Amino acid sequence: MVYSSSSSTLVILLVFLLSSICNANPFRRHDFAPHNYRDALTKSIMFFEGQRSGKLPHNQRMTWRKDSGLSDGSEMHVDLVGGYYDAGDNVKFGFPMAFTTTMLSWSVIEFGGVMKGELQNAKQAIRWATDYLLKATSHPDTIYVQVGDATKDHACWERPEDMDTPRSVFKIDKNSPGTEVAAETAAALAAASLVFRKSDPTYSKLLATRAIRVFEFADKYRGPYSNGLKPYVCPYYCDYSGYQDELLWGAAWLHKATKNPTYLSYIQANGQILGADESDNTFGWDNKHVGARILLSKAFLVQNVQPLHDYKSHADNFICSLIPGTPSFTAQFTPGGLLFKMDDSNMQYVTSTSFLLVTYAKYLTSSHKVVNCGGSIITPKKLRTFAKKQVDYLLGDNPLKMSFMVGYGPRYPMRIHHRGSSLPSVNVHPSKIQCSSGFSIMNSQSPNPNILVGAVVGGPDQNDRFPDQRSDYTQSEPATYINAPLVGALAYLAHSFGQL
Repeated sequence: MVYSSSSSTLVILLVFLLSSICNANPFRRHDFAPHNYRDALTKSIMFFEGQRSGKLPHNQRMTWRKDSGLSDGSEMHVDLVGGYYDAGDNVKFGFPMAFTTTMLSWSVIEFGGVMKGELQNAKQAIRWATDYLLKATSHPDTIYVQVGDATKDHACWERPEDMDTPRSVFKIDKNSPGTEVAAETAAALAAASLVFRKSDPTYSKLLATRAIRVFEFADKYRGPYSNGLKPYVCPYYCDYSGYQDELLWGAAWLHKATKNPTYLSYIQANGQILGADESDNTFGWDNKHVGARILLSKAFLVQNVQPLHDYKSHADNFICSLIPGTPSFTAQFTPGGLLFKMDDSNMQYVTSTSFLLVTYAKYLTSSHKVVNCGGSIITPKKLRTFAKKQVDYLLGDNPLKMSFMVGYGPRYPMRIHHRGSSLPSVNVHPSKIQCSSGFSIMNSQSPNPNILVGAVVGGPDQNDRFPDQRSDYTQSEPATYINAPLVGALAYLAHSFGQL
């Protein structure tokens, strides 16, 4: 047979066709599932109930937690009751809370259709956040971005129910802007509007309308919030990557949620300036470039929005940086195979990357496309296998043979860096535990008395070591933004193995 000059294209097509038989679901239902992904999914969502601030509902499943922060916002005569504590302390940081909301919403948008009974729980977790974000954005050109003075909060080790540290309120406005937190808040509201579009159209419309207003504020009054609020937001959630990524990300979500052509025009006009093709391959609460690339690639791949065709190659560049053996491979892994980005809370990058991979695989499969990394063809199946390996490590397939999700599997972290989990609950110890009294427990070796079910901790170091020390916040602290993208990845895996 004589090959034409386009034979290389034919080879790529044949590779795709041969693999596509199982790409729609590479893990066939009779395959052995190494983990109970459905159980892990249930627990990963339940975790958010342990992070709730405010008046807890009657159907609260994490019953050792009680009401807290019931006067939040009163300092500025605004109602800021509700929302989530971001991690193991008692501060409500708006920047990571908004990102958590965006990622929980994206998880439901992509995989809610296979979540079965967990869909309602996931939507409740999202609504707990969006109800708060609506309060925080109730005044035009103002966003209340934080409740609690982190320095003073960290000087105490006390239950949220006992809080007596100042519930200071911090805001951004025209005079002291915060483009990154405003644009992320707009992204969260826009993404959540899609989650509730069918089940609660009135609420969905409210979220979308607010998202439009908040994005306009973010774009019009530019400046990093860590300038005006530096003593209060740094070093906790200082903005290190600039606000350009959030503007691109926010515009991408508004384009998806509203279908208004002005957002497509905005992305076309500003994409390059906002860093659409930068080679930063870390996706998390600070840097959204990679997420924006993957999200915008869907508009091209699945909805055939031609002006966004470059985002397929931008997304592919991220994929190629992850896959060993490709010319642009730069990712680092622990000896046990865990993606390793940084010492502080590395597991957030494992969960966010795993989510992006199963999501991009979905887009590629629907459009019959593959990733070409300098001649190496990466199929959707390969992306899913990579993501599964990362999730399996998190759930116990690692050198320590321990799960990094509290309450999942026979062995998991017992001394997590989390005030409420580590101190006796109000049920057991009704009288107040004073500010500094808790430090004796924090520094002890005793296991936490309250199981924060589903909490995923920062994870092992670059050599797969995990000391399980409560004082070690870099490895032992859970956070909402670690769990949020994991929800989507677990839903995909549970469905793929016939567990949902």
